[in-house]
Amino acid sequence: MGLRIACDLDGTIADMEGALQREAERLFGADVVVRPPGSAHLEAPPEVGVDPASAAKKPEEPSGKRVLTPRQIRQLWEHVAGIENFWMTLNEIEPGSVARIAELRAKHALEVIFLTQRPDTAGDITQLQTQHWIAAHGFELPCAYVLRGSRGKAAAALDIDVVIDDRPENCLEVATESQARPILVWRDPVDTAPPGASRLGIETVFSVAEALQRVEEAILQPAKTKATFMARLRGVIGV
Repeated sequence: MGLRIACDLDGTIADMEGALQREAERLFGADVVVRPPGSAHLEAPPEVGVDPASAAKKPEEPSGKRVLTPRQIRQLWEHVAGIENFWMTLNEIEPGSVARIAELRAKHALEVIFLTQRPDTAGDITQLQTQHWIAAHGFELPCAYVLRGSRGKAAAALDIDVVIDDRPENCLEVATESQARPILVWRDPVDTAPPGASRLGIETVFSVAEALQRVEEAILQPAKTKATFMARLRGVIGV
């Protein structure tokens, strides 16, 4: 049986942030930015409730652009919810990456599952929009799950071998709640990558191409038995 791979979508292979930036400029002007590089990822959707004090602030990026306030972020998501089949309008972050995953599936008999936590929008249901988008970029008959909970629990329930994701918190869940191998795709400046990730068994790469190379290396050079979290923890504390 081939490896079972789970791959995140938004921020990993699908450019959600670019699409949100485009819509934010339509709503608030060309001088806004949804997220400065190196800051926390934009949640989808944001938490309920906006602190009036923070909503009134209009922080600026070093470039002089205005960072969206919490209230504006909420307005942005409300606007996106009304866009017909919004999730089918995204670009690939690395053009050709979806087709490359399809090639690896065919070459190595991989089982591939795409994971996402997207909110609903007008048009088709989120899962169907997601499947259409993946297929349109070169991956036939995609399996896509719209999650509402932990990536780690999903990886454990689905017996996943490798999870590719762009969020450190998701990779930490995978490392602590499953036996899957988490690969973190870090797209912000290299010097802002989370320190100590490797001590918890999280591999950090800087592109999907590099992540897929690691997967293929693991296939061609069958490595060690998957370590449990307790084994990783013993390695960290040296016992």
